[in-house]
Amino acid sequence: MSDITSISFHNNMDAQKILLDWWRDLDQARGDRAELRRAAIPAAVAFSPVFHQLLHSLQRIGRPSAERLAVVAGVLSHIKDHDGSVAFAAQLASPKSESDRARVSGLRFRRLLKIADREELYQPLIRTVRLLDGRVNLISLADGIYFWGENVRKQWAYSYYETSPSES
Repeated sequence: MSDITSISFHNNMDAQKILLDWWRDLDQARGDRAELRRAAIPAAVAFSPVFHQLLHSLQRIGRPSAERLAVVAGVLSHIKDHDGSVAFAAQLASPKSESDRARVSGLRFRRLLKIADREELYQPLIRTVRLLDGRVNLISLADGIYFWGENVRKQWAYSYYETSPSES
């Protein structure tokens, strides 16, 4: 058994498939999706049976952190469409339709990067997903949340400012 904390959803096709299948199944289980969306904190996500379905599926291939995964599951429940064309942070910097401004302002992005605690990241990321109209790179976002720390924040900054260098 491998240790999921040492791999990413992006690099582990089994974990990626489990996550995408679970997320797609939420469309058929609207009550479960609604329950996750109502969760104000990650601990409330952990009380949901649909979260435990994801956890148990991932436990077949590794040892995921339930605390990290609860944040991932709660945020992903707000995603409407998976767009894997570019990384999540680049999507934040992509221009709004008929505009040259980033969908997420530089100020809001820097505030997001200042958050050190994964659980504190929960509500701001849900708001950010809404700013993107629910169309995000689900795998990139899941990795970012799961491995949240200095390296992820740096990578997001590189990706964001590479896409929108003029955002300040």
